[in-house]
Amino acid sequence: MTPKAETESQKGKKKKETKILKEKELCPARKKTSIGGQALMEGIMMRGPKMTAMAVRDPQGNIVVEERETKGVKRPKICRLPIIRGIFGYIDSMTVGYKCLMRSAELAGLEDAVEKKNGAERDDGWTRVTPDDTPAEAPKEADKVEQSEKEEKEEKEEKEEKEEKEEKKLPQWVMSAMMALSVVLSLALAIGIFIVVPMLLFRLLPDGARNTGSPALDSLIKSAFEGVIKIALLVAYMGAISLMKDIRRTFMYHGAEHKTIFCYEAGLPLTVENVRKQRRFHPRCGTSFLILMLIVSIFTSFFIDPISIAIGGSVLPTALRVVVKLALVPLIVGLGYELIKLAGRHDNLFTKIISAPGMWLQHVTVFEPTDDMIECAIAAVKRVIPDDGSDKW
Repeated sequence: MTPKAETESQKGKKKKETKILKEKELCPARKKTSIGGQALMEGIMMRGPKMTAMAVRDPQGNIVVEERETKGVKRPKICRLPIIRGIFGYIDSMTVGYKCLMRSAELAGLEDAVEKKNGAERDDGWTRVTPDDTPAEAPKEADKVEQSEKEEKEEKEEKEEKEEKEEKKLPQWVMSAMMALSVVLSLALAIGIFIVVPMLLFRLLPDGARNTGSPALDSLIKSAFEGVIKIALLVAYMGAISLMKDIRRTFMYHGAEHKTIFCYEAGLPLTVENVRKQRRFHPRCGTSFLILMLIVSIFTSFFIDPISIAIGGSVLPTALRVVVKLALVPLIVGLGYELIKLAGRHDNLFTKIISAPGMWLQHVTVFEPTDDMIECAIAAVKRVIPDDGSDKW
């Protein structure tokens, strides 16, 4: 080896060692936590084993924090079995996430909201609290009278505004019906896009490509084609909505959520500087869960035609195939849950392989946050970290 080649080799080795040292310095003794979160409208929700909290920026730029106990529904032991627990866990997280998303829209001023004072408890169990890093300043003696008059004036204006809004407000049953209808329409749209459309597109292929004479090969081609179309549609949809200003900001809060979790797992103080340095792609992300479910659906759909031929002697009609795919959704959700849980708990070759598609897709759904977004994430996560370490995975 020539002296020049040796020097280049030593430089490369030194650069690699420096990179490893920086990573170790950034993330010393990384631990795994069960704390997870969700990006909201102008805020973040964090959920721990004991408490759930959301921190949202109001129209005045202040961080509003609300918290409640993380309530677990008592279910039979069978519901805690692998795969089955994933189905109920998914439903639970979707329910909590949707409610927090709606509430964040209110707090951020995107919808009408009745403001609550610190410590005020709502009828749904959420309590307004003061962020941990917000110092409580005692008012000066000279400002007390002026402050009192200002509060009375604001209270009167708020009361008048509330009465005016109440007159225009729709009845609760109408709001609930509209919410239920929006969920049903969203599900119908998802079924149409990710189940029906790929099947219809497959039927447009030449007959020679769809019917090779081998049922197993035909099923493999069909599953692979439909799977590629599903993933392409998901990526295109995510990419399209990320161009919208409000959604892009939500994806930036998504980045703040990931970075804050990484900072906490690294055992570093939860400061803006420490959080900003962390990675923004997390293996235990909802985006990764979506892509994993699509991949699992490709494998499960491969067995539909062979089983149908073995039992009935022919391939299922399109309508019945849609029904079977819908029936398989709970199984796909359960398997996806187990895989994402495995990826979050362990670091090995298998978990890196199953995490890779989701980590790649996070380039579209997770953006670099601003410091004020990081402050929201820190305010939320501080409220849910248990003192007894029960969040350790």
